[in-house]
Amino acid sequence: MIIEYDPQGVCSRHFSIDVQNGIIQDITIDGGCHGNLQGIASLIRGQKVEDVIQKLENIQCRSKGTSCPDQIAKALKQAL
Repeated sequence: MIIEYDPQGVCSRHFSIDVQNGIIQDITIDGGCHGNLQGIASLIRGQKVEDVIQKLENIQCRSKGTSCPDQIAKALKQAL
């Protein structure tokens, strides 16, 4: 399943996440802090959706009330 998600309140503009059998196969992120997001993408590939949600949910960026990792967790909740 491919999850297409437009994050809210962060610098990144769009996530495309490939989830197969509850495992993240790939993620493409448009916009945002390229190096940091590429690092996050590399770390979550091959991981269980539930584990990634638990690790990334509620991470805050400055005073935004959310972050790119938090938005990834929100997008992944669609896969559940």
